[in-house]
Amino acid sequence: MEALLTFLGENMDMVYIVILSILLGIEIISNVPSVLHTPLMSGANAIHGVVIIGAIIIMGKAEPDNILALILGFLAVVLGTLNVVGGFVVTDRMLEMFKKKKENKKS
Repeated sequence: MEALLTFLGENMDMVYIVILSILLGIEIISNVPSVLHTPLMSGANAIHGVVIIGAIIIMGKAEPDNILALILGFLAVVLGTLNVVGGFVVTDRMLEMFKKKKENKKS
């Protein structure tokens, strides 16, 4: 616990940036009109693709005995992949709402 408090104390600027980013993201997302949610999801998918690439690079450069880095990298890859796949599924469903439905005419 002491190591965590020391780390937070030494990196307080980064902690403030993360907290500000979270609050700014919540504010921006809550004010996006419904029409723009599809492009927003596509952008989020692209960002999470970058997260996946970064996690793979981190795992590749981690020392074999650094179990924490390997576990966190693996979790980042798995969760990022789930987020990207889920985002594409939701985006596809949203785009289906805008397509005209075909009517089957029986004679």
